[in-house]
Amino acid sequence: MVEPAARFEEIRIPLVDPVHGLVDVAGVLGVPRWWPTGSRVGIVLAHDAGSNLSDPALEALHQLLTEQRYLTLRFNFPFAEAKKKRVDDAPILRRALQSAVSVLARDPTAAPAHLFVGGAGLGGQVAADLATARTHVDGLFVLGYPLHPQGRPEKARADHLYRVVAPLLFVQGTRDRRCDLDALRRTLKGVGAPRSLHICDDADHRFRVTKRGARQQIDVYHELLVTLDSWIQKILGA
Repeated sequence: MVEPAARFEEIRIPLVDPVHGLVDVAGVLGVPRWWPTGSRVGIVLAHDAGSNLSDPALEALHQLLTEQRYLTLRFNFPFAEAKKKRVDDAPILRRALQSAVSVLARDPTAAPAHLFVGGAGLGGQVAADLATARTHVDGLFVLGYPLHPQGRPEKARADHLYRVVAPLLFVQGTRDRRCDLDALRRTLKGVGAPRSLHICDDADHRFRVTKRGARQQIDVYHELLVTLDSWIQKILGA
């Protein structure tokens, strides 16, 4: 018997309160083959500031994770849906992410048994904030953590990370000017939750590689997949 392929559905995610005149935002739900079977893991991916759900790295990772049999969802924050340059206030971002998380549980018979939440830059920050607000998750991941303003490691701030209790995964590019690796390592020493750090060679804040480098872009996306998949399986004890 041939297994049915993973499918991707464009959906609308209702907001708790209207924002920028919007009552919902766009999302793409990735449903793996034979869902719900296996370990039934759900993953919500949030985008960075200055981006949206069509961010190339996020879109590629979303597809690869779904093909790896994870139920996945990427979505727009309200500011991105409304094409605003100014990022929404933290409470609005948290509520939007919570609304996205709730979508995965709309059908109790197909709801994931385990939940991992994270994303790129700002999206990972919001996930960490959400996890400190009594929302249970099995793990948090950040792709390109914005630890400080660009080129200013002395301005590092990560107070909310110290309140997280779920396992944390940081994936950082060596060319990310918004996260000095030495500053991040010093920060992680003060984080009480289990934490892991993976370094991605030649990648910038958005995991783009240089055209003259030895690496292909698709190789970086596969590295993100392998890193995230291995971390999840370790947490689940697989």
